[in-house]
Amino acid sequence: MLALRLPPEIEQRLEALAKRTGRSKSFYAREAILEHLEDLEDLYLAEEAMNEHYSSGGATVPMEQVVERFGG
Repeated sequence: MLALRLPPEIEQRLEALAKRTGRSKSFYAREAILEHLEDLEDLYLAEEAMNEHYSSGGATVPMEQVVERFGG
Protein backbone atom coordinates (compact mmCIF):
# COMPACT_ATOMS: atom_id res chain seq x y z
CA MET A 1 0.00 0.00 0.00
CA LEU A 2 1.25 3.46 -0.86
CA ALA A 3 -0.28 6.83 -0.03
CA LEU A 4 0.75 9.95 -1.93
CA ARG A 5 0.18 13.64 -1.48
CA LEU A 6 0.08 15.36 -4.83
CA PRO A 7 -0.05 19.04 -5.63
CA PRO A 8 -3.69 20.08 -6.21
CA GLU A 9 -3.12 20.73 -9.93
CA ILE A 10 -1.71 17.23 -10.47
CA GLU A 11 -4.49 15.68 -8.42
CA GLN A 12 -7.08 17.49 -10.59
CA ARG A 13 -5.39 16.37 -13.80
CA LEU A 14 -5.24 12.79 -12.58
CA GLU A 15 -8.89 12.89 -11.53
CA ALA A 16 -9.93 14.29 -14.91
CA LEU A 17 -7.95 11.65 -16.79
CA ALA A 18 -9.46 8.88 -14.69
CA LYS A 19 -12.99 10.16 -15.31
CA ARG A 20 -12.45 10.57 -19.05
CA THR A 21 -11.04 7.09 -19.48
CA GLY A 22 -12.98 5.09 -16.92
CA ARG A 23 -9.80 3.96 -15.20
CA SER A 24 -8.79 4.61 -11.60
CA LYS A 25 -6.34 7.22 -10.39
CA SER A 26 -4.38 4.34 -8.88
CA PHE A 27 -4.03 2.77 -12.32
CA TYR A 28 -2.40 5.91 -13.71
CA ALA A 29 -0.21 6.46 -10.66
CA ARG A 30 1.02 2.88 -10.95
CA GLU A 31 1.68 3.28 -14.68
CA ALA A 32 3.66 6.48 -14.10
CA ILE A 33 5.79 4.85 -11.41
CA LEU A 34 6.48 1.75 -13.49
CA GLU A 35 7.35 3.87 -16.52
CA HIS A 36 9.84 6.12 -14.72
CA LEU A 37 11.25 4.11 -11.81
CA GLU A 38 14.13 2.61 -13.81
CA ASP A 39 15.15 6.05 -15.10
CA LEU A 40 15.11 7.45 -11.56
CA GLU A 41 17.19 4.54 -10.29
CA ASP A 42 19.73 5.07 -13.08
CA LEU A 43 19.91 8.81 -12.37
CA TYR A 44 20.44 8.47 -8.63
CA LEU A 45 22.94 5.63 -8.98
CA ALA A 46 24.93 7.64 -11.55
CA GLU A 47 24.93 10.71 -9.29
CA GLU A 48 26.07 8.58 -6.36
CA ALA A 49 28.89 7.05 -8.41
CA MET A 50 29.98 10.48 -9.67
CA ASN A 51 30.01 11.95 -6.16
CA GLU A 52 31.98 8.98 -4.86
CA HIS A 53 34.46 9.36 -7.73
CA TYR A 54 34.98 13.07 -7.06
CA SER A 55 35.19 12.69 -3.27
CA SER A 56 37.89 10.02 -3.62
CA GLY A 57 40.03 12.37 -5.71
CA GLY A 58 39.27 10.64 -8.98
CA ALA A 59 40.54 12.27 -12.14
CA THR A 60 38.39 13.43 -15.01
CA VAL A 61 39.09 13.66 -18.72
CA PRO A 62 37.78 16.47 -20.95
CA MET A 63 35.25 15.33 -23.55
CA GLU A 64 37.52 16.53 -26.35
CA GLN A 65 40.17 14.01 -25.27
CA VAL A 66 37.65 11.19 -25.15
CA VAL A 67 36.40 12.01 -28.65
CA GLU A 68 39.95 12.35 -29.94
CA ARG A 69 40.95 8.99 -28.49
CA PHE A 70 37.84 6.95 -29.23
CA GLY A 71 36.25 8.84 -32.11
CA GLY A 72 32.89 10.43 -32.16
